[in-house]
Amino acid sequence: MRLFFAFLIFGAVFAIGDSAKILAVFSMAAYSHYSLGFRLAKELADRGHEVTFVNAYPQKKPIKNLKEISVAEILGDVDEMRKQLFNMGTMSYIGQLQFMNQMAKDYTTGVLSIKSIQDLLHSDEKFDVVIQEHFVNEALMIFAHKFNCPLILLAPGPTTVFNNHLFANPSPSSYVPNLLASGTPATFWERLVNAFFDILGELYVHNVMLPTQDALLKETVPGAPDLENIIYNASLMFLISHISFKDPAPLQPAIKEIGGYHVGPIKPLPADIKEFLDGAKHGAIIFSMGSNLKSADFPEDKKKAIINVFSRMKQRILWKFEVDLPGKPDNVKILKWLPQQDALAHPNVIAFISHVGLLGTIEAVYHGVPVLGLPVYWDQVKNIEDAVQKGFGLKIPFTELNEENFGLALNELVNNPKYRENAKLRSRIMHDQPMKQMDEAIYWIEYVIRYKGAPHLKSPGLHLKWYQRYLVDIILAIILVISFLLILVSCVCTRLLSAKKVKDKKE
Repeated sequence: MRLFFAFLIFGAVFAIGDSAKILAVFSMAAYSHYSLGFRLAKELADRGHEVTFVNAYPQKKPIKNLKEISVAEILGDVDEMRKQLFNMGTMSYIGQLQFMNQMAKDYTTGVLSIKSIQDLLHSDEKFDVVIQEHFVNEALMIFAHKFNCPLILLAPGPTTVFNNHLFANPSPSSYVPNLLASGTPATFWERLVNAFFDILGELYVHNVMLPTQDALLKETVPGAPDLENIIYNASLMFLISHISFKDPAPLQPAIKEIGGYHVGPIKPLPADIKEFLDGAKHGAIIFSMGSNLKSADFPEDKKKAIINVFSRMKQRILWKFEVDLPGKPDNVKILKWLPQQDALAHPNVIAFISHVGLLGTIEAVYHGVPVLGLPVYWDQVKNIEDAVQKGFGLKIPFTELNEENFGLALNELVNNPKYRENAKLRSRIMHDQPMKQMDEAIYWIEYVIRYKGAPHLKSPGLHLKWYQRYLVDIILAIILVISFLLILVSCVCTRLLSAKKVKDKKE
């Protein structure tokens, strides 16, 4: 009995010794982004860590080891701007950057102005690490600076001009596509356009976005240091990306792909949804535009086109539609809320109609379901182009959607088996790895804590100026040397010719 209690005490001490205090900041006003943070925060809490979770969608019931700080009041502030997202597809590259910069400024300012956040920043709390979702919200890196602890970033996508510079990560324009460019560059013209977008993006980030974040940080947190002094201190960055559906790209040791970690254990479907999908003898289709875009906000002509196509199909359609839909076909079931992951896992589901947001695309790949993409803005175009390139998707830009092209594409997707076969192949690739994505994420978080920020993972490139990193000074030096040699050769040749002319005259 004494030995038993000794083991209990030893186990308790060991657990406490392994426990860490973690601050997770996932304040973006979108439920899909919240879900990324919640899955990670809850897993860390379940493994014995003490987690403080900043988010806009707090749980109704308390969770062991998980303390929440709500920033739900920002939801109303971004609702109006969210309605404008349907217009982003018609904007220029600079227009999209400006829109995202303004939206990011508004919500980041809103978060830092909330009393509970100000209280946290002025508290005596101690944390072992800060985990922060990063997307044009560099001002939030003040948390890691304030608590003097390592910072881990989580980027909702692959490496881009928005985060490469934070880790001196190389991204050759010759073959790594820009976030808003079309497809993987191959021809000279495509590489030229890709390089143009990369350079333009870099200039915008460093001359507009970062100064905007710096200004709002100093406005909301008086006495805060210059942003330039804190944003390059991150220890690690997670990417919500995966080789199963994205092309390979260079990654520094401090950058890890964990796309798919948010896909949790499959839960039983609600009885009405299960009955609807179980009875789909010819297969079922899931239709969802995610948490930021709403099908109810579609223009009337597009709603009518979609409904007309659905009415002619044998398949059953489960449609996330936020209001009542009079006159819907009998084979369509509408839901204001859809358990998307669990529905995609149903064996009768044969297609997914989506705006092709990153998380929904990952879930489709995870479950081996082909995608009909209706991209609206930002990375959605690139996501569906990746799916088309890898043979498990078809694309109709939302602005071009009509009854004819929607019907043709959907019938092709559900009736041609190659799309399902390719989707299953991509699913196998995603699942075939040494450890699950969540286990890998936890491993690296604890690794950073164990090694006090793991500075040995950081690139020496962080100590270089931008012109040194891109060899601009070397290229200029080579040009100067070559120019000098050409001038020298030209002068020598001129003198020799002049001497020859003088000699000829004398003769």
